[in-house]
Amino acid sequence: MRDKIDTYNKISEYNDIKIEEFDVTKRYTKPHKHNKYLEIVYFIKGTGFHHVDLKSYKIKPSTVFIIKRDEVHHWEITTKPKGYVIIIKEDFLQKTLDKFINNQLLKLQQISKIKLSQKDISLKALFKSLTWEKKQEAVNREAVEGGLKALFSKLVKYAQIEKVESTDLVVLFTDILSSTLKNNVNFYAEHLNTTPQNLNAICRKEYEKSASDIIADHIIKEVKRRLIYTNEAISDIAYGLDFKDASHFSKYFKRYTKETPKKYRLQNKSN
Repeated sequence: MRDKIDTYNKISEYNDIKIEEFDVTKRYTKPHKHNKYLEIVYFIKGTGFHHVDLKSYKIKPSTVFIIKRDEVHHWEITTKPKGYVIIIKEDFLQKTLDKFINNQLLKLQQISKIKLSQKDISLKALFKSLTWEKKQEAVNREAVEGGLKALFSKLVKYAQIEKVESTDLVVLFTDILSSTLKNNVNFYAEHLNTTPQNLNAICRKEYEKSASDIIADHIIKEVKRRLIYTNEAISDIAYGLDFKDASHFSKYFKRYTKETPKKYRLQNKSN
């Protein structure tokens, strides 16, 4: 018996996302966790079982599995597999300023398995296109993010068709965050008819982050958008996000980015 669960790291420290064909030699693996990344596996061919924590799922063609970083999983694939793998590090989500990608991915993280239609050839095309794009010497980041948006949108739609519970409190929380940003946990707790303590507990259970940290992730990304793409006064940005004053807002931004809003704008505005 091992002293601790193995933690696999299947992506270089220099990359924040990896997209490739499924490794056919990985038919049988030992139980393991992932090192701070999410993995999406799409099977075009192959049968067997995918064991996740205390659950076992049948592997069949046209199936997608989503493995969260805190889950212990292993493969038991009985016939030769064919498919694709997408590995997404936390760094990728922090770098992308696209709300949609983050939002859809948060929804997908509520799901472990999605059964797709074998007649839907667009899904295979999306995975294949993303794999090709990542192989290029000069990767087009916008093309990759565009492909991910299309892919995640289709996967979320399939998940809803399967009647997977997508109304989890934390998903509703992130949905509200996408439309209304305020630096105030109580504000969101009231909208969700729960207490700040309960919202915090659920967020920590699901994402190992407090509600305040999840709010901060969204706020910092939104502030960066406004600093780069608008001329909105920093004080107006602060008040619009429910900060008491510009000084408090500046300290908050610096705590998460190591830079003041003014310095960040000056360094990135012309890029």
